[in-house]
Amino acid sequence: MTRTIAPRRRRGSLRTLVLLLLAVAGALLAGAAPASAHAALTGSDPAQGVVVKQAPSQVALTFSEKVAMNDDSLRVLDPRGKPVQTGKPANLSGTTYGIQLKSGLGKGTYTVTYQVVSADSHPVSGAYTFSIGTPSPTVVSGTGPTAGGGTVGMLYALGRYASYAGFIVLAGGAAFVLACWQRGAGVQAVQRLIVGGWLTLAAATLWLLLLRGSYTTSGTFGDVFDLGLLGQVLQTKTGATLVSRLLLLAAAALFVTVLFGAYTKREEGQEKRDLTFGLAIGGGVVAAGLATSWAMAEHASVGLQPGIAMPVDIVHLLAVATWLGGLTALLVALYRAPAETPVEAAAVRRFSRLAFGSVVVLAGTGTYQSWRQLGSWSAFTDTRYGQLLLVKIGLVAVLVAIASMSRRWTRRLADGADTVPATVEEREKVTSPAASETVSGALPEGASDAAAETAPGTGDSRRAAQLARQRAAMDTARRKRMRDGDPHRLGLRRSVLAEAGVAVVLLAVTTALTQTEPGRTELEAKAASSSSGSATAPTNGALTLDMPFDTGGTNGKGVVSVDLDPAGVGANEMHVYVQTPGGKPYDIPEVKVAFTSEAKKIGPLPVTPDHITTGHWSASGVQIPMAGDWKIAVTVRTSDIDQVTVSKNAQIG
Repeated sequence: MTRTIAPRRRRGSLRTLVLLLLAVAGALLAGAAPASAHAALTGSDPAQGVVVKQAPSQVALTFSEKVAMNDDSLRVLDPRGKPVQTGKPANLSGTTYGIQLKSGLGKGTYTVTYQVVSADSHPVSGAYTFSIGTPSPTVVSGTGPTAGGGTVGMLYALGRYASYAGFIVLAGGAAFVLACWQRGAGVQAVQRLIVGGWLTLAAATLWLLLLRGSYTTSGTFGDVFDLGLLGQVLQTKTGATLVSRLLLLAAAALFVTVLFGAYTKREEGQEKRDLTFGLAIGGGVVAAGLATSWAMAEHASVGLQPGIAMPVDIVHLLAVATWLGGLTALLVALYRAPAETPVEAAAVRRFSRLAFGSVVVLAGTGTYQSWRQLGSWSAFTDTRYGQLLLVKIGLVAVLVAIASMSRRWTRRLADGADTVPATVEEREKVTSPAASETVSGALPEGASDAAAETAPGTGDSRRAAQLARQRAAMDTARRKRMRDGDPHRLGLRRSVLAEAGVAVVLLAVTTALTQTEPGRTELEAKAASSSSGSATAPTNGALTLDMPFDTGGTNGKGVVSVDLDPAGVGANEMHVYVQTPGGKPYDIPEVKVAFTSEAKKIGPLPVTPDHITTGHWSASGVQIPMAGDWKIAVTVRTSDIDQVTVSKNAQIG
């Protein structure tokens, strides 16, 4: 008779593919720039590179979002590298923070260093210089602290990748079992996968909690086990979310215990359906809670429309887990499920529909997230976040294309006759003499001879038991060979393996995105820094100040520039310009300016400029009564209810 030969599994090529995918993922993580910040320095007073005539009483820094500080977050160093700040950093207004300086500072170049934590949990550090009187040499390097970088930054990035991967496997694998393949709850390979996801997420969360203190401060690996830093971390928003994640993992452990314990022992019927419904509700709540622990501390919690962005982020992460985690569970089922419990075509069809729904949800939520983080088409190519997002979109397109191939293999598998025996009658046919002859080559040498010599009813119980085991082995071998030899099932396995490979790289790119400064913020910082470089003390005596603003409403972000000429005592010509973060002029309902000399207790002196053209207002004869340090405050109103006042100090006269 003709013997069915299954294709030999190419273990070497599979191992090479897995190693290649891990190498690509590692390379992406290595280039993820762990020191990238999500808050950016958008302004400073004194400004970068400016030469002021008199020593300022304080240094003020303005960021694109609120930041967290400690006693050493702001430092000002004299030309010899000695600190000249006094007291502790304080929040002056909104996103502006300042620190007082000692009196009687001498001439020379001073260095301002800052090391803070942005509202979305990422460290922000840097430095710049300004001069009093005349510039001078300085012993300070001006590079600033390196929080978020180095070895600790790399380990933190790997921990973030592992935490995402663990959550996806845990939540998506459980969803696959409950929604698509309930028999999989009793398959050991699937159990190991889901438990492995839980262990990975728990270990990564603990690892991130230990690394957090060093990651946001010194960047030294020796500080990882500093209990003092750990205590400070536990008092922060990020520390609280990591602890809440651990508590939710305790609930997830109970869910997994029931799923692989009591659930597998239930017979089919109403009782099992009720338990399935209860596990689905409980597991969904726990999964949503775990997803919330990311949304509360990441991009979604700050910036534009956080009340909408956080729920969207949670749904997005759950859809990712359902798709990619379920895909991983399907891959394990196709390759590792025993011959007695093969994954059925119906289960693959159910997952195909579930994955399609997840992709639709991802398309909607991803579009909103892209608009929120970029804000303009140019940000796709002009910012690192946009470039990474383009890579992610390309990978998703490849993944969807491969998934369509998997759907075709699924239809072919469902249309064809299932070659794996599932009923008692089919199993009896497998154990017939003809079937035994077909698969005898799969048994150990001498096994078929022993089967021929022994028959039931001889009274030799040991020989009868041996015969039963041999027949069971023959049954299992035939089922496995026929299952693996099915070309439709083989094609499905290969396409799902390709999907999983692309998903590994996609997860790495997504992790890099969460650690990269959003395009909106990057463009705002570029606009502020490019204009501030030419905003101070041109040779003709004119003065230009650029101040980013955010009223919180629709089209509420931008940069307002105030030009004062000749920036001296007496009459001055003033021009006010309003631009989008990308540098495009646009009109707003109202702009008002006020001048205040706090030292002389003069003002505020209000000025209401006239609208000239799009984004341009002007006023003539603006009187400055005396020379000195003046606070220039600009009130910007972008709607009937949305307005904000931003200000900077400048030396006039």
